[in-house]
This record gives sequence, C-alpha cells and structure tokens, in this order.
Amino acid sequence: MRTRMCVTLTAAALLTLSACSGGGTTDDGAAPATGGATGGGGELTPITMGVLPIVPSAALQLGIDEGIFEDHGFDVTLETGQGGAALLPAVVSGQMQFAISNPLSIMLAQGEGLDVRLITGYSHSLKEGDDITSVWASADSGIASPKDLEGKTVAVNTLRTMGEVSIKKIVSDDGGDPNGVEFVELGFPDMPAALSAGNIDAAWVPEPFQTILKDGGNELISYNYQETMPGVPTMSVITAGTLAEQDPEMVDEFVAAVDEVTAFAQENPDKVRETLTTFLEMDDALAQKVLIEDFGAQMDEEAMQELADLSLEYGLVTEPVDMEKLMP
Repeated sequence: MRTRMCVTLTAAALLTLSACSGGGTTDDGAAPATGGATGGGGELTPITMGVLPIVPSAALQLGIDEGIFEDHGFDVTLETGQGGAALLPAVVSGQMQFAISNPLSIMLAQGEGLDVRLITGYSHSLKEGDDITSVWASADSGIASPKDLEGKTVAVNTLRTMGEVSIKKIVSDDGGDPNGVEFVELGFPDMPAALSAGNIDAAWVPEPFQTILKDGGNELISYNYQETMPGVPTMSVITAGTLAEQDPEMVDEFVAAVDEVTAFAQENPDKVRETLTTFLEMDDALAQKVLIEDFGAQMDEEAMQELADLSLEYGLVTEPVDMEKLMP
C-alpha cells in the first residue's frame, strides 16, 4: 500500500505542505488498470485516489495501513490536490479512478455536463459545538462578525465552492451585503502566513488550519457550515461515469471498502490522530488538538438540499439541482 504525500504541519503559523507527485500512474509509469477487485486474495487492483491535504483525508491512509483496501482487493495510492474541483478533471480523464470532493463541486460538474458520479459519503461537518471548518480574521483586524466581511478579502481554497456559498449566507443573515465580499483563491496551507502578513483580511479553513489560527491568537468569526447547513457532507467519493458503467462490480467493491474505512475511522478517532503524524507529518501535540469530522457513508439529505438551494440563490448553479440524480 502506498501514499505519495510529503507534507509538514506544525503548530506554528508558518508551515509548508506540498504534494510529492503528479498524475495517477503506477510505479512503472503505466496507467492503473481496472477490471474488478479480487476481494478474497490474488492480484490486487491498483487504484489512484485523489485527496486533499487536510485532516479527514487521513482516514483513507488509515484504511491503507489497516489493510482494509487490500482485503477488498485494492492497492491504493493517494494523490493530493488543492480542492475537490481540481481533482475532478483527473477523475473524468481516468488519471485517477476515484477522489474525494466537496458536494458543491460535484453539483457544478454535473451542471456543466461532466459525467461525474457521487458514489458514497465520506466526511461530515459537526451539528453542535465547535465545528471543523470556520472563518478567521486577525485579532486587530476590526472584523468581529460576518457582516464585517463586507468589503474585505476572504481566502478560500477554490472559488465557487462551499466556503464561498456559506460565507455569503452568514454575511447576509448578519445584515451585510454578500456581494461585497471579495473571495480570493489560496491553498489552505498558505492561509495562516497570508493572514499574518495582512495579504488577506480573513480565511476560511478546515482542520488542522483552524487550530493553527486559533493558537496564533486570531479571531473566530463564524462556524459557517454549522450556521447555514449543519451536518452537511464536507467530502464525498466520486468516480467517472465511464468507469462506473464499464466496471460496476469494481466500483461497488471500492464503495464497500471506503464505507468500511469510514466506519472504522468513526469508531477509532485515536487511530486517525495517530495517522496524522505520518500522513501529514503533523506534530503529535497538534494531532491531539485538532477536531475530527464525522465519518460515514450516510449523507444528510436536508443539509445537502440547503447547499443546493443556497448555490442557486447565489448564482453558482443556474437551475435547481436534481437531488435524485446527485445522490447515490
């Protein structure tokens, strides 16, 4: 089992995080083969899966380490991307067989005619208490509530995604003009330094970056998911329609593997934290502090509908999302 990730995360505001390889190929340079998984022994099916360099992705590495994918007949290699939308072309082209992506990117891709299939759930925001994604500003920025983001520059990892939609909603609900927020695209690992340098006014981040910003004395502005669509899926698993139709048995077996992985991760958060120290080269103190998302195949349909409605309201999609087509 392999993972090609080479990242460093510490509790410091400055950190480096970089992916260590490009497109999905096997070690000999050939495209990974498909054609069904063995499940009960025999030759493993090589799979390249796209992930983001954030905390919930560690569950997949845990699944590799625990031999869950191998038990289902797969040899999985993980490749990183900046956002779910960035991974979609690699999945559609066949460079990657699977990826995790936020649901809005899947909605947008389907709306643009890309044959991308959402095949199972993966991770979910927390409905109560401290959430796993949030908006932060410097303590001396003068930004104290969502409406103060009007006229300010807010960093998101990719444009036209769930961070943008939910931030517009919290600004509107707080009496501000959502169209007055300037969103800029920036990788999550670069946001703490950019906020410290004053290059952005606020940052929307998941873990571990929200813990890093909190420890750096920054100001929490909002748990934007929890305030707009609590429990919304943060990541789901996707594949290309062509692969789903050409090799449905293999895809079904991979879904079974991922569902077992997420169930195992949900039951063993301490193992997820332990995996973070190698998967993201995170120091143990930070790994013990970060919040971990809920894992599981089941997706909250009410929260997904709220996401679809907000995406229509703010013009990210031009027609109502067909939820029956979207949901697996």
